[in-house]
Amino acid sequence: MKILVTGATGKLGSKVVDSLLKTIPANHLAVSVRNPEKAEKFRNQGVEVRQGDFDHPETLDTAFAGIDRILIISADGDNETRIHQHINAVKAAARANIGFIAYTSIANASESKNLMAPPHQATEREILKTGIPYAFLRNNWYLENEISSIQGVLAGEPWVTSAGSGKVGWALQQEYAEAAAAVLTESGHKNKIYELSGTLLTQGELASALGSVLNKEVPVQEVDDFTYASIMNHIGVPDFVVPILVGIQKGIRERTLEVESNDFEKLLGRPLTPIQTALGQLVQSIS
Repeated sequence: MKILVTGATGKLGSKVVDSLLKTIPANHLAVSVRNPEKAEKFRNQGVEVRQGDFDHPETLDTAFAGIDRILIISADGDNETRIHQHINAVKAAARANIGFIAYTSIANASESKNLMAPPHQATEREILKTGIPYAFLRNNWYLENEISSIQGVLAGEPWVTSAGSGKVGWALQQEYAEAAAAVLTESGHKNKIYELSGTLLTQGELASALGSVLNKEVPVQEVDDFTYASIMNHIGVPDFVVPILVGIQKGIRERTLEVESNDFEKLLGRPLTPIQTALGQLVQSIS
């Protein structure tokens, strides 16, 4: 069996490859990357490195040839670009007669009104159209997404949010990667949807957990979207990024990430890392 991971030089993708190498031989694994020179680490480990660009479907035909199982990791960019790229990847997987597609989606994708949901909805629909067995890994939210807020707290700033009482199921990228690796290597995951969510917490509860790690009180500054945008502009966030950050806060406030599930633990075969422990690991990595 040959497994392929797309976007393998990204933060999540590299962790998935590392997790897979703990359970399968390197020669059973391939990666599809836009820039193969960035994947030299994997080549040195015996992983087959293939060039594949979601914007150029002809490269994907070569990259996906002879693959039994694939993990399509959602790309970066605006929604329109991501939809185009993801559909190219799914169609290429179908042309290559791949036997199983795993895809990193978003919480409650089919029903979600989250700013980030449209590409995932389009991709899930496209995968279903192929008739190929699938697993949708509906990843809630990476704790690493909060690194800039954590850095602000370390610099003496409050935790700023316009998300109100909306809750998020944060977990470490490493655990999302391990869940993906389990789905790719174990049986029993065909045509399954996994809601991968940690313990649901508000922004205030996350800030309190961070305070416990730092052994200090972390003040929470709750603001409206306009004020949040102004603060982001003031601290130097690029203009084009600010509406995205505001949209993320709005999505949390509207409870689009408030999905309870024990799917994560089922795939990992163990409890998730407790939030304080996970935050401690992040603090250590950026201090």
